[in-house]
Amino acid sequence: MTALSVQDLRAGYDPDLSIVKGVSFNVAQGETVCVLGPNGAGKSTLIKALAGQVPVHGGHVSLGGKNVTGLRSHALVRQGLGFVPQTENIFASLTIRENLQIAAELLPKTARAQRIDAMFEMFPDLGTRPAEVAGALSGGQRQMLAAARALLTEPEVLMLDEPSAGLSPKLVAQVFDTLARIAARGVTLILVEQNVRAALAITKRALVLVDGQLAHDGPTEALHDGALLGRLFLGQRDEASA
Repeated sequence: MTALSVQDLRAGYDPDLSIVKGVSFNVAQGETVCVLGPNGAGKSTLIKALAGQVPVHGGHVSLGGKNVTGLRSHALVRQGLGFVPQTENIFASLTIRENLQIAAELLPKTARAQRIDAMFEMFPDLGTRPAEVAGALSGGQRQMLAAARALLTEPEVLMLDEPSAGLSPKLVAQVFDTLARIAARGVTLILVEQNVRAALAITKRALVLVDGQLAHDGPTEALHDGALLGRLFLGQRDEASA
């Protein structure tokens, strides 16, 4: 079953100058997908457009078979989309529990405490310190809290934008271990990432964007060939997906 369908998507901040230029792909339920590409390729613009944070100029997006084209972020969360932005993804002045309680406001009152407890079970590093102020957490722990906030509402699809940005190698390893555990639970995962090796290690399929267009769509195994990946990052389209 298709979890997310994107057809001929065009998006960007200026309606006369699209950054994402006619991108199409489908993501199946439970699939893990990474979005790669050189700097300026439109990766973050693509995922932000899907998350309702960048204007969509054309095309069609459906989530679980429902048309969600052009919906804003809060409406997309209610439709089953979880999104973890690269920055400003937690409330630093609030405690871990308070961060989760705010996210839980979208749920029925009877389900909130149970879902928060479920997140503490999934992320034991957070569960041992629920009263700690989020701003005191390490970068890796902040990303865990951001992921917990997004997963709390049990989204059909979870998207993350550059979760390793600015982190040390040790913290990057922690974050990607967490993402691997999330994927192992059957969560549909879409990951925009500059750390190519880490992204390929936890996903099964790769989309490569070049100049706002899809240059490659295929199994991650194909991109372990450094020559192919190098050609794609230099702007040469993969013949198999051309």
